[in-house]
Amino acid sequence: MTMSTTSVLRSEWIKIRSVRSVAGSLIAIFAATLAVTVLVFATMGQAEADSPGDEPLFSAFYALNFGQIAAISFGATALSSEFLNGALRISLSAVPRRGLLYGAKMSVIGGLALAVGLITSLSTFLVEQTFMGEHALGLGDPGAVRATVGGGVYLMLMALFAAGLTAVLRSAVAVLAALIPFILIASFVLGTVAWDIAQYLPSEAGQLILHQNPEGGLGPWSGLAVTAVWAGAALCAGWWSIRTRDA
Repeated sequence: MTMSTTSVLRSEWIKIRSVRSVAGSLIAIFAATLAVTVLVFATMGQAEADSPGDEPLFSAFYALNFGQIAAISFGATALSSEFLNGALRISLSAVPRRGLLYGAKMSVIGGLALAVGLITSLSTFLVEQTFMGEHALGLGDPGAVRATVGGGVYLMLMALFAAGLTAVLRSAVAVLAALIPFILIASFVLGTVAWDIAQYLPSEAGQLILHQNPEGGLGPWSGLAVTAVWAGAALCAGWWSIRTRDA
Protein backbone atom coordinates (compact mmCIF):
# COMPACT_ATOMS: atom_id res chain seq x y z
CA MET A 1 0.00 0.00 0.00
CA THR A 2 1.46 3.38 -1.08
CA MET A 3 1.88 6.01 1.61
CA SER A 4 0.22 9.40 1.13
CA THR A 5 2.26 12.57 0.80
CA THR A 6 1.19 13.68 4.28
CA SER A 7 2.29 10.37 5.77
CA VAL A 8 5.66 10.57 4.07
CA LEU A 9 6.18 14.13 5.28
CA ARG A 10 5.29 13.08 8.81
CA SER A 11 7.69 10.15 8.70
CA GLU A 12 10.52 12.39 7.48
CA TRP A 13 9.82 14.83 10.33
CA ILE A 14 10.00 11.95 12.82
CA LYS A 15 13.34 10.83 11.35
CA ILE A 16 14.91 14.25 11.73
CA ARG A 17 13.53 14.73 15.22
CA SER A 18 14.76 11.33 16.40
CA VAL A 19 18.36 11.48 15.08
CA ARG A 20 20.33 13.46 17.66
CA SER A 21 23.08 14.65 15.32
CA VAL A 22 20.53 16.04 12.86
CA ALA A 23 18.36 17.70 15.50
CA GLY A 24 21.48 19.07 17.18
CA SER A 25 22.74 20.70 14.00
CA LEU A 26 19.33 22.32 13.50
CA ILE A 27 19.37 23.76 17.02
CA ALA A 28 22.96 24.89 16.46
CA ILE A 29 21.82 27.29 13.71
CA PHE A 30 20.06 29.38 16.34
CA ALA A 31 22.38 28.73 19.27
CA ALA A 32 25.67 29.40 17.49
CA THR A 33 24.42 32.55 15.78
CA LEU A 34 22.97 34.05 18.93
CA ALA A 35 26.00 33.12 21.04
CA VAL A 36 28.40 34.81 18.61
CA THR A 37 26.15 37.86 18.43
CA VAL A 38 26.18 38.29 22.21
CA LEU A 39 29.90 37.56 22.53
CA VAL A 40 30.97 39.96 19.76
CA PHE A 41 28.63 42.86 20.36
CA ALA A 42 28.74 42.74 24.14
CA THR A 43 32.50 43.28 23.96
CA MET A 44 32.85 45.44 20.84
CA GLY A 45 29.37 46.79 20.17
CA GLN A 46 29.44 50.55 19.77
CA ALA A 47 33.22 50.69 19.40
CA GLU A 48 32.96 49.79 15.73
CA ALA A 49 29.87 51.87 14.99
CA ASP A 50 31.76 55.07 14.13
CA SER A 51 34.56 53.41 12.16
CA PRO A 52 34.88 54.44 8.49
CA GLY A 53 33.19 52.07 6.10
CA ASP A 54 31.06 50.39 8.77
CA GLU A 55 27.65 49.34 7.51
CA PRO A 56 25.33 49.04 10.52
CA LEU A 57 22.73 46.82 8.86
CA PHE A 58 25.20 44.30 7.46
CA SER A 59 27.19 44.29 10.71
CA ALA A 60 24.04 43.35 12.62
CA PHE A 61 24.02 40.00 10.83
CA TYR A 62 27.72 39.26 11.26
CA ALA A 63 27.00 36.08 13.25
CA LEU A 64 25.09 34.54 10.33
CA ASN A 65 28.53 33.62 9.00
CA PHE A 66 28.59 31.03 11.79
CA GLY A 67 24.92 30.17 11.46
CA GLN A 68 25.41 29.24 7.82
CA ILE A 69 27.98 26.61 8.82
CA ALA A 70 25.41 25.05 11.14
CA ALA A 71 22.80 25.26 8.36
CA ILE A 72 25.14 23.44 5.98
CA SER A 73 25.80 20.81 8.66
CA PHE A 74 22.05 20.35 9.18
CA GLY A 75 21.38 19.86 5.47
CA ALA A 76 24.26 17.43 5.09
CA THR A 77 23.55 15.29 8.17
CA ALA A 78 19.81 15.17 7.47
CA LEU A 79 20.53 13.49 4.11
CA SER A 80 23.57 11.41 5.00
CA SER A 81 21.61 9.37 7.55
CA GLU A 82 19.83 7.73 4.60
CA PHE A 83 23.11 6.27 3.34
CA LEU A 84 24.15 4.60 6.60
CA ASN A 85 23.57 0.89 7.23
CA GLY A 86 21.18 0.44 4.32
CA ALA A 87 18.67 3.01 5.62
CA LEU A 88 17.79 4.11 2.07
CA ARG A 89 16.71 0.59 1.11
CA ILE A 90 14.40 0.50 4.12
CA SER A 91 12.98 3.92 3.24
CA LEU A 92 12.37 2.84 -0.37
CA SER A 93 10.64 -0.34 0.74
CA ALA A 94 8.15 1.85 2.61
CA VAL A 95 7.99 4.56 -0.08
CA PRO A 96 8.84 3.01 -3.47
CA ARG A 97 8.29 6.30 -5.31
CA ARG A 98 11.74 7.84 -5.15
CA GLY A 99 10.50 11.24 -6.25
CA LEU A 100 7.99 11.35 -3.42
CA LEU A 101 10.57 10.27 -0.86
CA TYR A 102 13.17 12.77 -2.07
CA GLY A 103 10.68 15.62 -2.37
CA ALA A 104 9.25 15.00 1.09
CA LYS A 105 12.70 14.85 2.67
CA MET A 106 13.83 18.09 1.02
CA SER A 107 10.54 19.78 1.90
CA VAL A 108 10.96 18.93 5.57
CA ILE A 109 14.63 19.99 5.56
CA GLY A 110 13.78 23.25 3.80
CA GLY A 111 10.76 23.97 5.98
CA LEU A 112 12.62 23.42 9.23
CA ALA A 113 15.66 25.38 8.05
CA LEU A 114 13.42 28.28 6.98
CA ALA A 115 11.54 28.36 10.30
CA VAL A 116 14.70 28.24 12.38
CA GLY A 117 16.46 30.61 9.98
CA LEU A 118 13.78 33.28 10.27
CA ILE A 119 13.74 33.03 14.06
CA THR A 120 17.54 33.16 14.12
CA SER A 121 17.79 36.12 11.78
CA LEU A 122 15.18 38.16 13.67
CA SER A 123 16.67 37.29 17.07
CA THR A 124 20.17 38.17 15.90
CA PHE A 125 19.06 41.57 14.65
CA LEU A 126 17.09 42.43 17.78
CA VAL A 127 19.74 41.19 20.23
CA GLU A 128 22.52 43.04 18.42
CA GLN A 129 20.59 46.29 18.68
CA THR A 130 20.42 46.04 22.47
CA PHE A 131 24.18 46.60 22.58
CA MET A 132 24.28 49.50 20.12
CA GLY A 133 22.88 52.34 22.25
CA GLU A 134 22.35 55.48 20.18
CA HIS A 135 23.52 53.63 17.06
CA ALA A 136 20.74 51.04 17.30
CA LEU A 137 18.57 50.32 14.27
CA GLY A 138 14.92 49.34 14.24
CA LEU A 139 12.85 47.17 11.94
CA GLY A 140 11.47 50.39 10.50
CA ASP A 141 14.86 51.46 9.16
CA PRO A 142 15.49 51.07 5.41
CA GLY A 143 16.31 47.49 4.44
CA ALA A 144 15.93 46.05 7.96
CA VAL A 145 12.86 43.89 7.35
CA ARG A 146 14.19 42.78 3.96
CA ALA A 147 17.54 41.76 5.49
CA THR A 148 15.86 39.98 8.40
CA VAL A 149 13.58 37.92 6.16
CA GLY A 150 16.29 37.42 3.57
CA GLY A 151 18.73 36.18 6.20
CA GLY A 152 16.33 33.38 7.14
CA VAL A 153 15.77 32.46 3.49
CA TYR A 154 19.53 32.47 2.92
CA LEU A 155 20.10 29.96 5.74
CA MET A 156 17.41 27.71 4.26
CA LEU A 157 19.02 27.84 0.81
CA MET A 158 22.43 26.92 2.20
CA ALA A 159 20.90 23.94 4.03
CA LEU A 160 19.22 22.75 0.83
CA PHE A 161 22.41 23.33 -1.15
CA ALA A 162 24.28 21.04 1.24
CA ALA A 163 21.46 18.48 1.25
CA GLY A 164 21.44 18.25 -2.55
CA LEU A 165 25.21 17.77 -2.67
CA THR A 166 24.98 15.11 0.03
CA ALA A 167 22.50 13.16 -2.13
CA VAL A 168 25.15 13.17 -4.86
CA LEU A 169 28.22 12.40 -2.73
CA ARG A 170 26.36 10.24 -0.16
CA SER A 171 28.60 11.53 2.61
CA ALA A 172 28.14 14.43 5.01
CA VAL A 173 31.87 14.41 5.73
CA ALA A 174 32.71 14.88 2.04
CA VAL A 175 30.21 17.72 1.67
CA LEU A 176 31.38 19.52 4.81
CA ALA A 177 35.02 19.06 3.83
CA ALA A 178 34.31 20.66 0.45
CA LEU A 179 31.78 23.37 1.29
CA ILE A 180 33.13 24.86 4.50
CA PRO A 181 36.62 25.70 3.16
CA PHE A 182 35.01 26.90 -0.07
CA ILE A 183 32.73 29.31 1.77
CA LEU A 184 35.16 30.47 4.45
CA ILE A 185 38.36 30.66 2.40
CA ALA A 186 37.85 30.43 -1.36
CA SER A 187 34.96 32.89 -1.46
CA PHE A 188 36.86 35.39 0.68
CA VAL A 189 40.04 35.15 -1.38
CA LEU A 190 38.23 35.36 -4.71
CA GLY A 191 36.10 38.21 -3.41
CA THR A 192 39.26 40.16 -2.63
CA VAL A 193 40.88 39.75 -6.04
CA ALA A 194 37.93 39.29 -8.41
CA TRP A 195 34.64 40.56 -7.00
CA ASP A 196 32.95 40.51 -10.42
CA ILE A 197 33.22 36.71 -10.31
CA ALA A 198 32.92 36.19 -6.56
CA GLN A 199 29.55 37.94 -6.34
CA TYR A 200 28.01 34.98 -8.18
CA LEU A 201 29.20 32.44 -5.63
CA PRO A 202 26.41 31.10 -3.39
CA SER A 203 27.56 32.65 -0.12
CA GLU A 204 28.64 36.01 -1.52
CA ALA A 205 25.51 36.41 -3.66
CA GLY A 206 23.12 35.36 -0.92
CA GLN A 207 24.57 37.71 1.66
CA LEU A 208 23.88 40.73 -0.54
CA ILE A 209 20.37 40.59 0.93
CA LEU A 210 21.89 41.69 4.25
CA HIS A 211 23.31 44.94 2.87
CA GLN A 212 21.35 48.16 2.91
CA ASN A 213 22.82 49.23 -0.44
CA PRO A 214 24.77 46.35 -2.06
CA GLU A 215 27.61 47.30 -4.36
CA GLY A 216 28.14 45.68 -7.75
CA GLY A 217 25.87 44.42 -10.48
CA LEU A 218 23.59 42.29 -8.31
CA GLY A 219 20.88 43.69 -6.08
CA PRO A 220 19.78 42.14 -2.77
CA TRP A 221 16.97 39.96 -4.16
CA SER A 222 18.80 39.05 -7.36
CA GLY A 223 21.76 37.99 -5.23
CA LEU A 224 19.50 35.74 -3.19
CA ALA A 225 18.10 34.38 -6.46
CA VAL A 226 21.62 33.40 -7.52
CA THR A 227 21.99 31.39 -4.31
CA ALA A 228 18.60 29.80 -5.05
CA VAL A 229 19.91 28.74 -8.47
CA TRP A 230 22.93 27.08 -6.82
CA ALA A 231 20.63 25.29 -4.37
CA GLY A 232 18.23 24.29 -7.13
CA ALA A 233 21.06 22.87 -9.23
CA ALA A 234 22.31 20.83 -6.26
CA LEU A 235 18.79 19.54 -5.56
CA CYS A 236 18.33 18.51 -9.21
CA ALA A 237 21.69 16.73 -9.17
CA GLY A 238 20.70 15.00 -5.95
CA TRP A 239 17.39 13.88 -7.45
CA TRP A 240 19.18 12.49 -10.50
CA SER A 241 21.54 10.57 -8.22
CA ILE A 242 18.73 9.15 -6.09
CA ARG A 243 16.71 8.17 -9.17
CA THR A 244 19.49 6.49 -11.15
CA ARG A 245 21.83 4.94 -8.57
CA ASP A 246 21.31 1.78 -6.58
CA ALA A 247 20.16 2.18 -3.00
